[in-house]
Amino acid sequence: MISLAVYDIITSIFRENKKMSETRSEKFKRLATYRTNIVLEKLRILGNLSNKTNYDYTDEEVHKIFSAIDDGLKRVKAKFSLTRKQHFTL
Repeated sequence: MISLAVYDIITSIFRENKKMSETRSEKFKRLATYRTNIVLEKLRILGNLSNKTNYDYTDEEVHKIFSAIDDGLKRVKAKFSLTRKQHFTL
C-alpha cells in the first residue's frame, strides 16, 4: 500500500504530464469551459439578489450592475475579435 504523500506526488506528476501533452486547442477548450461555467454560476448567484422579499434595490442600482456587466462583456468580446493591434492615426 502506498502512502498518501506518494500518491499525491504520482497524481501531481500525471496531471503535469497531461497538461504538457495537451494541444493549445485542447488547453483553450479546457480553460474556456471551466471559466465560462464559473461566470455562469456567478451570474446565477447575482440573480438571487432579485428576490424582493430579501433585498431592497432601485432601478438605478440594477442599471449600474448590468451596465458594468455589459461593459466588461464588450471588453472581453473585443479581445477575441481583434486581429491586429490598432495604431493611432490622425
